[in-house]
Amino acid sequence: MPKAPLIAHNNRFPHNRLIYASMFEYVERFIPLYRGRLYDLGCGEQPYREFLLRYADSYTGVDWGATLHTLKAEIVADLNGPLPIADASADTVFSISVMEHLREPGVFLSEANRILAPGGWMVLQVPFMWWVHEAPYDYYRYTRFGLIYMLEKAGFEQVEVFEQMGYWSMATLKFNYQSLRLIRGPRPVRALIRLLLRAVWAVDQWVAPRLDRHWPSANETAGYFAIGRKP
Repeated sequence: MPKAPLIAHNNRFPHNRLIYASMFEYVERFIPLYRGRLYDLGCGEQPYREFLLRYADSYTGVDWGATLHTLKAEIVADLNGPLPIADASADTVFSISVMEHLREPGVFLSEANRILAPGGWMVLQVPFMWWVHEAPYDYYRYTRFGLIYMLEKAGFEQVEVFEQMGYWSMATLKFNYQSLRLIRGPRPVRALIRLLLRAVWAVDQWVAPRLDRHWPSANETAGYFAIGRKP
């Protein structure tokens, strides 16, 4: 796995560093697409802002007012409906782990296409085999084929979809998240269990990507990245 860009993320911990290493690898892969006026739809606490501004001329975060994160958006808007952004205002649209939380993902993609200037790109990430999170605002999971259909229906071309990781990494992360439930009891006991688990997490997250390379399984992944260009 290539060296990940230095991106701080509040949800990155010893038990789940593999999912963020994978996330950062793909964010870095699409550097040539980050240019001009970049809009981050569902920006949350803007963990990618500084990295994206190395390549884009400007960054504008968009999120809804009822976010479960600290609100840092420059534009507050419901991503399920029309956005208060003029046509062709963006050269890049970026959206990470957002579309599963939207009741109207088709509207979201159509709006992303509308605000893009011709020739602009959308970079999108969504989960696939991932548990319910940020309930009750978690509505959908997307396959490769669903993403292609929805992006093309919204008006994008040159659509490509990439598995974020393989079966072994996905299974390892599920195990690691479940193992957090073992950390209980008096404080010294919790500290010891946590120390032991950190050793397990370090090993299994080193092994899993190597198993994925030698024993690939394209149809079992924690999530997908997708890109599409506005004609």
